[in-house]
Amino acid sequence: MTTLNTDKVTSFVNKQWDESIIPLLCDYIKIPSQSPDYDPEWETNGLQEEVVDLMMDWVKKQNVPGLKYEIVKLPHRTPLIFCEIESNAKDKENAPTIVLYAHYDKQPPLEGWSEGLGPYKPVIKEGPYAGKWLYGRAGADDGYGLPASLTALRALHEQGVEHGRVVVMIEGCEESGSKDLPFYMDHLKDRIGTPDLLVCLDSGAGNYDTMWMTTSLRGVMAFPMTVSLLKDGVHSGGGSGIAADSFRVVRQLLDRLEDSSTGIMIDEFQVDIPQERIEQTSATAKVLGETSHTQLPFRSGVKPVTNDLTELLLNNTWRPTLTITGADGLPAVKNAGNVLRSSTTVKLSIRLPPSLDSTAAEKKVRELLTTNVPYGAQVTLPEHFHIANGWAAKPLKKWTSQAYEQAAQAFFGQSAQYMGEGGTIPFLGLLQKKFPQTQMCVTGLLGPASNAHGVDEGFPIEYSKKLTACISFILAEHFRNCRE
Repeated sequence: MTTLNTDKVTSFVNKQWDESIIPLLCDYIKIPSQSPDYDPEWETNGLQEEVVDLMMDWVKKQNVPGLKYEIVKLPHRTPLIFCEIESNAKDKENAPTIVLYAHYDKQPPLEGWSEGLGPYKPVIKEGPYAGKWLYGRAGADDGYGLPASLTALRALHEQGVEHGRVVVMIEGCEESGSKDLPFYMDHLKDRIGTPDLLVCLDSGAGNYDTMWMTTSLRGVMAFPMTVSLLKDGVHSGGGSGIAADSFRVVRQLLDRLEDSSTGIMIDEFQVDIPQERIEQTSATAKVLGETSHTQLPFRSGVKPVTNDLTELLLNNTWRPTLTITGADGLPAVKNAGNVLRSSTTVKLSIRLPPSLDSTAAEKKVRELLTTNVPYGAQVTLPEHFHIANGWAAKPLKKWTSQAYEQAAQAFFGQSAQYMGEGGTIPFLGLLQKKFPQTQMCVTGLLGPASNAHGVDEGFPIEYSKKLTACISFILAEHFRNCRE
């Protein structure tokens, strides 16, 4: 069995990023596509198809031996990029299956990008950490996932190193809760098979000094809530004190979910945090130090919610949190007269602990927000919330932890690190439920200052090269250990 030469991997991966992946991502960033939840015309405006065609044109040029590819399109579902690469082993019929997962859909553009930057304007310039960065919407979340995955695989072919059977799945609905993905997994179940290993390049990094493996992700529940008391707005001088302000009722209802003085949510949303994760988080806090919170763009004089770094990370990865992400019914300040408004609408985003059932959480939220409403105010909730379960990693197999450590040492010169993430990747919970024995390798580029979903989103190019090389090493080790 051929041994992987890490110097050759580095050389090949660096060349691919510079000559092929970066140009692809620049073209990808320019396309103003959005995930379906944020683009009501996604089925007709052709932007999803433009992204998929761009990605597929790149795939076709890679000349990966044994590669089959297609765009799978179910009615009224976002297109799925699906590739199959046969094993290059002698005994390929019994080779284990690897799933390489990523997504191509994007968050909305947002306003307020720094001068010279923009969501659909790819810019390469010196970044705040680790050399030059590529800026623009979704380059690291998750446009790079497909080309990085195939490049990692190609690096093995360049040296004749064996790998298992590979399935590549790139979805177009992740930022909308992956609601289309279950249909594709069912449609393609015979072709997917039973994966032995999943590689997901849609997560984050605590810093850019080494490879970071994700151990958990929180779930999410997002929905709008409208509180209405009047048919029309009235003069505040004539109506206030007689009718309650709708915003005050919103505040009262939110207090049923969260203690606004502490940010602690109701007991029904809390879980017991595994001791292993507490210890791991404490170790991560020591590695990151104050960058656990200084990576956020705090205003001068503003402090984090606690000075305990371990508690900060546990808050962000294992505890429920409530965020108001939008509001309607409130006029712009310059247009706001003395009016008691008829209603207030707020968009709620609740991050849920990794092991909490999101369906049960939704049921509890509906009960709390619609029972015994103050003043008999009318509360309107959507028929369906956007919900997704979190994910908690199973214990690592011995070969996996060894491969992570060896890869990090080979390409970063440091030990691999482990951390939970505060975001959500719905696919992981779905796959773990369907294939509980599958080993999951979850990592990504979204570290300090990457600003995923926000303004000035970007990622460090050199770090992305090293991470790609690490994935190539892990794929080689996976097959070698399956054969031993």
